[in-house]
Amino acid sequence: MRHVLRISYFVLIAGLLSLLTFSHTSCNIYKFHDYSFPDSIKTVKVNIFENKATYVNPQLSPRLADRLRQKITSQTRMNQTNNDKADWIIDGTITNYSFTTSGITSSPTTGKQESTNRLTVGVHIKILDQRANKTTENDVSRSFEFSASQSIQQAEAALGDDILRGITDDIFNKIFSTW
Repeated sequence: MRHVLRISYFVLIAGLLSLLTFSHTSCNIYKFHDYSFPDSIKTVKVNIFENKATYVNPQLSPRLADRLRQKITSQTRMNQTNNDKADWIIDGTITNYSFTTSGITSSPTTGKQESTNRLTVGVHIKILDQRANKTTENDVSRSFEFSASQSIQQAEAALGDDILRGITDDIFNKIFSTW
């Protein structure tokens, strides 16, 4: 019995040490709390996004820029500024804001047809790195499904937070991730 307890303790201790070692090693490989950008970059200016989409949601541009500012300052060491001499200046253009029918289904039990629509939002991002005198450009796009029984205004109201969160996360990841 004592022999079994000693083996159990040994296995438990070995397992804990392995877990600690793996956790420490994995923290060095994957950093989810800190994003990659040069240490010399201290300040960022995020301009209001220009809206060149065919259909214009007037609230999207200022809310998207504000949400991106908040995300950058809360998840990086960078400071937000309105100064044109910021280390990075981020400009964005909303290039797509469109609605399409994405699916029609027929229920065999009720005989009713239900359809879903899709809102697609696309944004072009330009990052001017004034320290390196270099410009980087990226495009992000995300689609959001909603019931065809909703009007465009109802869908926008219902999806508003999801749109802002999704597009902001995609922009942030394009800017700061080096995967």
